[in-house]
Amino acid sequence: MKFLEENIVKVGVEVADAESAIEAAGNLLFTQGLVERSYIEAMKNSFKENGPYFVLAPQIAIPHARPEDGVNEASVSMVQLKNPIKFGHASNDPVRLVFGLGASSSDEHLTLLRELTSLLNNQENVEKLTNAKSYDEIKNILEMERLG
Repeated sequence: MKFLEENIVKVGVEVADAESAIEAAGNLLFTQGLVERSYIEAMKNSFKENGPYFVLAPQIAIPHARPEDGVNEASVSMVQLKNPIKFGHASNDPVRLVFGLGASSSDEHLTLLRELTSLLNNQENVEKLTNAKSYDEIKNILEMERLG
């Protein structure tokens, strides 16, 4: 399981729209061999068909698709957007943090979501992640959360 490791986290990413933000988070997983290209397409298609259901809290989007859409290993990537992007969610737009979630089973899905929820339930963590300038800052936030 890969959870917000350095090679799947990027800060200050510039994107034009929600679909580009989903692609950026998915590409981090794809370049590490954690998902197939088809998984990124499935995430984008899910957004087109179902809307911004994965914009779960103010500033936070967690796009994902089904395991059979091309997950190789359970993983969570993060793209911190340089400029907030509207996903079309009535109360949680605009988004600054996009977490690409890939799970190969429902158990893994729950495990990853639990870890992510624990991190993001703390508003201070969300602010720190939004304002981080480097992976080292993000790593410190993650380590403090684990010690928490």
